[in-house]
Amino acid sequence: MIPVSPVGNEKTIRIFSTRAGRTDEVLPVIKTDEEWRAILSPEHYEIARKKGTEYAFTGKYHSCKEPGIYTCTCCGTDLFDSSTKFESGTGWPSFYAPVSDPNVTMHPDHSGGMLRTEVLCARCGAHLGHVFDDGPAPTGKRYCMNSVALHLMKK
Repeated sequence: MIPVSPVGNEKTIRIFSTRAGRTDEVLPVIKTDEEWRAILSPEHYEIARKKGTEYAFTGKYHSCKEPGIYTCTCCGTDLFDSSTKFESGTGWPSFYAPVSDPNVTMHPDHSGGMLRTEVLCARCGAHLGHVFDDGPAPTGKRYCMNSVALHLMKK
């Protein structure tokens, strides 16, 4: 089980839980590469921990229409609500907003000779995908995520 409250002087972060309907102070999930490798499949490890990308139109959620909350495959943090999912035509599950801005972090990504914005799970640092400014209203954002980095908690 992942600790949800500080034990000592550990630094906490604020994460919104859709199940609880509130933001809580939680401990970040920090593991070594060896620990992640031991608990994740090789595919999950390569994408979520080593910043890989699944091939377009191959992920199990790219055309999924089931209602629910998409959580981080590594730590279970709530990331995206299916009500914000849209068909982007890119071959990856796309959302116009996270469940709460603090649940994800963003960093410049200069890999592959491109300038993009990488999206990470705020609690464990898992690589989720990238965000682009070509999404629908109301945000104009397209959070283009790897299915492997997500787990759908069906409603």
